[in-house]
Amino acid sequence: MYGDSATVRKILTELGDTWAVVGLSTNERRAAYGVAKVLQRYGKRVVPVHPKAETVHGEKGYASLSDIPFDVDVVDVFVNSDLAGPVAGEAAAIGAKAVWFQLGVIDEAAYERTRAAGLDMVMDRCPAIEIPKLG
Repeated sequence: MYGDSATVRKILTELGDTWAVVGLSTNERRAAYGVAKVLQRYGKRVVPVHPKAETVHGEKGYASLSDIPFDVDVVDVFVNSDLAGPVAGEAAAIGAKAVWFQLGVIDEAAYERTRAAGLDMVMDRCPAIEIPKLG
């Protein structure tokens, strides 16, 4: 398990409420769409990051993390595991406090690099599943 319950709780409750969701588009059939909606319901500001830079759930989208003109607290990653490592590096570069790799997104080297850079990280878990458990 990549991210103990204390880290999960910290990311969801203490690190801030601005979440960049990498891979979020207007495609309602994609997991990112539903997870972003849950995060909003729990008070998170969800910032879509997708090459199309679409507005999703009322939030303006950006083509990349570096295009976002304000601070991001958490980067939630909905891309293939092969692409996730570079996204974690970008998260560190923009000053994010944490990275969250979704269910099925696993890159152990990226996990180690991200933690070594001082960011909190959870991998292969879903915040939409974890946040209701906090009570």
